[in-house]
Amino acid sequence: MASAWSELGKPGLAWQYNPGYTAGMKTAISIPDKVFEAADRTAKNLGVSRSELYSTAVYEYIERHRIEDVTAKLDEIYSSEKSGLDESLRVMQSLAFEKEDW
Repeated sequence: MASAWSELGKPGLAWQYNPGYTAGMKTAISIPDKVFEAADRTAKNLGVSRSELYSTAVYEYIERHRIEDVTAKLDEIYSSEKSGLDESLRVMQSLAFEKEDW
C-alpha cells in the first residue's frame, strides 16, 4: 500500500518546509483554543513554525492509520488462510535438527 506522502517524501521537523510563500496547499482549520495554544507552545519549544508542526502531525497521523490499514488487511488474509506449517515440512525440519550438533 502506497503512503499518502510517497510523492513528497517523508516530512520531519526539518522537512522541506518553505517558511515564505509556498506552492503548497494552504488551508484554514478550526480547532479549540486550548489545542491551538498548546500547539503554539509546542512549536515554539521545538523551534518550528506552526505550519511545520501541523504538517508533521498530520503526516504522522496518516502514517499511523496507514500502518493500521496494513495490519487489518493482514489480519483479514490470515483469518481465512491456514497459518500453520505444512506437516511434511514440519517432519523434514525435525529430521534435519536431529543431524545438527547443538
